[in-house]
Amino acid sequence: MKDLESGGEDFNDMITENGKTFRVPYRMVKEVIFKNLRKEELKDMEHSARLQYRLLLMDPILKAKVEFNKQRIVIVYNPVGADNRKEKISERELMEFLAKEGIKVDRSSVDERDVDYYNEIYRYQFDPVSIREHPPYSYTREQWREMKPAWEKMRDEAEAVKKEKFREWQRSFLDAHPELAKEYNHVPQKKKPTLMERIFGKKKDEKEKGFWFHGA
Repeated sequence: MKDLESGGEDFNDMITENGKTFRVPYRMVKEVIFKNLRKEELKDMEHSARLQYRLLLMDPILKAKVEFNKQRIVIVYNPVGADNRKEKISERELMEFLAKEGIKVDRSSVDERDVDYYNEIYRYQFDPVSIREHPPYSYTREQWREMKPAWEKMRDEAEAVKKEKFREWQRSFLDAHPELAKEYNHVPQKKKPTLMERIFGKKKDEKEKGFWFHGA
């Protein structure tokens, strides 16, 4: 099963895009779909789950999904002859493995295609904003496309109000704690006296003695 001859010393696992360099272990891999499988061979959901787990334990297999209800198996794997240094497997070896598990594959019911690892797998995982965005529940893509600008504007306005409230709380907290204000380069603002304080005078601190009326 092991094939490491391809992708020797000349294999370059670095990709540069927009000035950023990425290390990718694969360039082109393969996806194969074994369709029209017999349910009596897949047996049940539990058996299918165990088979999927055994497939994923194999080093050359990147992804594996055993779909009992759809009667198919989808596998993304590192094929023999691929330009990389990872362990490889052939489609024939995959079919032989499934045969040992009691699943006979009809060659006419097999779909396969090449998969660009960087664009279809790597970027899908690390660029979720542009690739994984979905409309909210119960809305179609067209409805969400029309609603999105107004929703984003409302979200940004609410976020700005929330930030300003938090900054106001920070300022008032530092005004009340001058020992911390210097640490955060904040100049405490003197609190303006209220109307009652201007008439009757400012109430004395609880630690001070005497009346709090002005002139008392």
